[in-house]
Amino acid sequence: MGYARGVEALIERLTHRDERALARAISLVESGSERGEALLRDVRPRTGRARILGITGAPGSGKSTLTDRLIEAARARGQRVGVVAVDPTSPFSGGAILGDRIRMTRWHDDPEVFIRSMATRGHLGGLAAATLQVLAVLDAAGFDTLLVETVGVGQSEVDIVGVADTTVLVLTPNAGDAVQTFKAGIMEIADIFCINKFDLPGGDRLRREIQAALSLGAFPEGSWMPPVLETVAAKGEGVEAVLEQAEAHRAYLGGAGRLDELRRRRVRFEILAIVGEQLRRALSSREDEAVDAVLAGRTTPREVVRELLADAPHAQATSE
Repeated sequence: MGYARGVEALIERLTHRDERALARAISLVESGSERGEALLRDVRPRTGRARILGITGAPGSGKSTLTDRLIEAARARGQRVGVVAVDPTSPFSGGAILGDRIRMTRWHDDPEVFIRSMATRGHLGGLAAATLQVLAVLDAAGFDTLLVETVGVGQSEVDIVGVADTTVLVLTPNAGDAVQTFKAGIMEIADIFCINKFDLPGGDRLRREIQAALSLGAFPEGSWMPPVLETVAAKGEGVEAVLEQAEAHRAYLGGAGRLDELRRRRVRFEILAIVGEQLRRALSSREDEAVDAVLAGRTTPREVVRELLADAPHAQATSE
């Protein structure tokens, strides 16, 4: 087909570090078009080299500042850096609310840094269904380090574990009893704990609480023990240690033979995300009707889902 030749030319430009080709490729995969699907098929075998680092934590913990400083540290090592910043979806435009991502504009003129802000588009887990596909394109384009900064909405941030090789959980001393706040699920996803704004009162106490919580966990001999690091990202303090520990964790995964397993997990997560997105699209046109039918006893939620699954392909085709 004609679009196949166009995709081949686009991939050729992509591998030669053409920034416009990269932006175009990402737009295509986000659109879900036939060209986007063809591009994904062709780039997927080229993936697996980049290090994917997830940055997650509560709003106000300084994730964006830390991400900005990690870009700086990686660039100082000569690495190409790609960033996917997943933002809340605007209730008015449906697009990403950029918020304090504006601070990353200092990398605008650096051709070795590419930053993409994405809207969650209603995805319950806080990650857009297209996030993994964008990461695949960046990986195939030859970026060394990929940073994924998540929306910061609490428990749903556990989704980041399906995306990243290494997950950095950012906490702050002034957030109250952070261990109580996160222990219900998000504490377990961290490969690295980062106490940011450590210059605020309570930093030492929070570090002891995290270490105490870790001591209660079962870590088999030879497994990775999450380090607890201290940073003041606004001043650039401690950021290099985060990058070093992320590289140490990646080396641990490689030594344990788990990198291929993580690649498979990402694709599995991607498939599930797309299934969820198609079901939401199918439901959107008849949500009230389905709810009324369940309340009236004419059907059950499980039967509604069965019907949605049967009609999802049609809904997807209609939306394109």
